[in-house]
Amino acid sequence: MNIRAITAGCGMSIGIALASGALASAAAAQAVPDPDATAQGDVSLTIYNNNLALVQDVRNLAIAQGNIRIELPDVSAQIRPETLSFAAAGTTIVEQNFDYDLLTPAKLMEKAVGQTVTLLRTNPATGTETRERAKVLSVAGGTVIQIGERIEVLRDDGLPVRVIFDRVPPGLRARPTLSVSLDSARGGTRPVSLRYLTGGLGWSADYVALYNEGAGTIDMQGWVTLTNNTGTTFHKADTVLVAGNPSGGGNGYGYNQRGVVRPGTQAAARERLGDFYLYPISGRTTVANDQTKQVSFLDVQAVPARKIYAATAGFQQNDEEARNVQSRIAFSSSRDQGLGDALPAGTVRFYQRDRENTPQFIGENAIGHTPMGSELSLVTGDAFDITIKAEVEKRETITSAEWEKSARYRVTDGARTRTITLERPKTFYRTTMRYTLTNAKSAPVEVELLQTGLDRGWWADDFRITSEDLPGEQINADQRRYKVPVPAEGERVIRVTYETRY
Repeated sequence: MNIRAITAGCGMSIGIALASGALASAAAAQAVPDPDATAQGDVSLTIYNNNLALVQDVRNLAIAQGNIRIELPDVSAQIRPETLSFAAAGTTIVEQNFDYDLLTPAKLMEKAVGQTVTLLRTNPATGTETRERAKVLSVAGGTVIQIGERIEVLRDDGLPVRVIFDRVPPGLRARPTLSVSLDSARGGTRPVSLRYLTGGLGWSADYVALYNEGAGTIDMQGWVTLTNNTGTTFHKADTVLVAGNPSGGGNGYGYNQRGVVRPGTQAAARERLGDFYLYPISGRTTVANDQTKQVSFLDVQAVPARKIYAATAGFQQNDEEARNVQSRIAFSSSRDQGLGDALPAGTVRFYQRDRENTPQFIGENAIGHTPMGSELSLVTGDAFDITIKAEVEKRETITSAEWEKSARYRVTDGARTRTITLERPKTFYRTTMRYTLTNAKSAPVEVELLQTGLDRGWWADDFRITSEDLPGEQINADQRRYKVPVPAEGERVIRVTYETRY
């Protein structure tokens, strides 16, 4: 008796069915016709950024007395079995097995190698059905069968063909299943608590920012983007998201602080778990397999923001051609003049309204986990109308007017101590850098120019700036910043002279 037809995999348009009444009942017991039906109980999910989640599932199960085996379907297909914790009153766990070989047409054919199946062919012209017993020889690159004395390859030739199996191969499951052998001191129904770590569940933050250049503000919405690729749907789960990077034995990944000019020092009004922030999802939610779910966690209007034009030049950099400067949007996550929240790592996408008041995408950038009170400056793209060209205008050698006794040290040669004086000349260099900035806009702009590469280590840390057309700000030993006004539809050239040992 054919119990049901299944669309075949294996690269062929063949049908696959199961035969035998007793086995039909067993297969029907494994089938779940109701997509919302589940063996799960009270489920809680704690989901981390690094594709890791903690699943806690409490089920009420009837457990007999003695040495027994119970099966727990609807666990994650990416469960880490070594992390499993099983607890039920009056029981001791003896052995556990995770069966993840799922019942699919391809797996049915694979498990049938060496076994005999029934081929049901239908003549498309007459509708006549023909049955033949066939032995499955191989499924490597295609299905090879033996019928009597002849060998055939099942091909996708458009003819209706079904493969009927006598039984479900042992070990195949309709759903990922955990089986546990127990020593139970008593019989009865009681709560069973499962707790395990799994891959395949992760989340990130996505931000949508509408920039108003005239008002100097942004409207920011924050979304949690949750993905489930565990092979299992988690039904009506109490879900909390953890922003942070717990150590996972090297399996996780971190975020750097891209675009953060100054990390914040304000504590966000959110629940913490150790050194991590928690972002609970309101109410219970079903996290379906192969699903991307988005939940809002931030919605702030009219946050002060400004556009910045920025460029970086290395020391002795010689640009062959002018290059476009960066366009950035700067804002704060502070309590009083910003977003007022800690920002989980994710992507910020910026939009701006055109003349018809329609929001248009203008760029995106990633941020790391960002404390509240941080100052951010995120690159949205290159400025079309503003360029910079950095060049070495002049470089010459400077010889010191006198020798410097640069090294005196004491050495011990047996019982005798000597003082040695080492004299060596020092050579210095004078380098003049020229920066040419152009602006094709109808309004003047200011470009933040960052000169880098000044710090060459302990042997050359005595560089000097002897001349600069604009006063610069020394950010650190390696970087100096200039704020350069560039006129509308004009050009600005500035020069800076450095004296260095390199």
